[in-house]
Amino acid sequence: MSVTSHIQMRGVHKTFPFFTLHDLSFELQAGQVMGFVGPNGAGKSTTLRLAMGLMTADAGQVRVLGHPMPQAQAAAKRDIGYVSADMRLLPNATVGWHMDLVAAAHPGWDAGYAATLLRRFNLRPEQVARSLSHGEQTKAALLLALARRPRLLILDEPTNGLDPVARNELLTEFMDVMRDEQRSILFSSHNTVDVERICDRITFLDRGRIVDSDETGQFLERWRRIQVQLPEGATLPEFPGVIARTGEGRFHTLTTDRFDDALLARLGPLVSQVQRMSLEEIFVANVFRHREARDQ
Repeated sequence: MSVTSHIQMRGVHKTFPFFTLHDLSFELQAGQVMGFVGPNGAGKSTTLRLAMGLMTADAGQVRVLGHPMPQAQAAAKRDIGYVSADMRLLPNATVGWHMDLVAAAHPGWDAGYAATLLRRFNLRPEQVARSLSHGEQTKAALLLALARRPRLLILDEPTNGLDPVARNELLTEFMDVMRDEQRSILFSSHNTVDVERICDRITFLDRGRIVDSDETGQFLERWRRIQVQLPEGATLPEFPGVIARTGEGRFHTLTTDRFDDALLARLGPLVSQVQRMSLEEIFVANVFRHREARDQ
């Protein structure tokens, strides 16, 4: 395995009574921010638990920061920061108490950075955890993870339920982390707007399977929606790279994941409009394409 791989999964299977993770294979390189995007129940949290060593795969290989998981999870977790929207601090303890606890357990604790994050997140050490709002709880959890300066940050729906201001504060901090090219982030979310903002690579997951994975810019460049107008009485021929078509009569809309000048040339004067697609539209189209293929 390359020493620059922070997470590597190969042929990973995990079966539950009503859900199976199928042949999961992907790699997160040092310096990358990977968006792990999927609807609820797609298998995102299961994948993150496998990466954290919290469960064992039925088959396949999981390595994190060079360590086999879950066998070497203690060694790997020294350099992993984990934040979830569901995380809560001990209700009767203060933010400062939590900071002292984590600092005592982790020699790499950066007290100066922790103080900076307190100011940025408008938190105070004397605040008792039970008095914190949902957004403040998430910010505090992120502070505790980031101030350790982990090489790998695993985020499980961290912006879920946050107001726009709080979401912006967290996303800004994630981008600041990535100024260090030796660190990486695996960012699980169903919010494609957040993912598009900070991630340089995106992996789409649905029903326990990876349906596509590519650089964010490549997704946005190769997907288009094309409006075409046919001559009277003409029929629309098949075109390579067109994964969906809607419409009737003379007016049709084509969706392609292989947009290029050659496709435009083949369509020629039929094209009336070419529209770029948002990441959310690309995700939905991708998922439906693969569901239809599996159901056939």
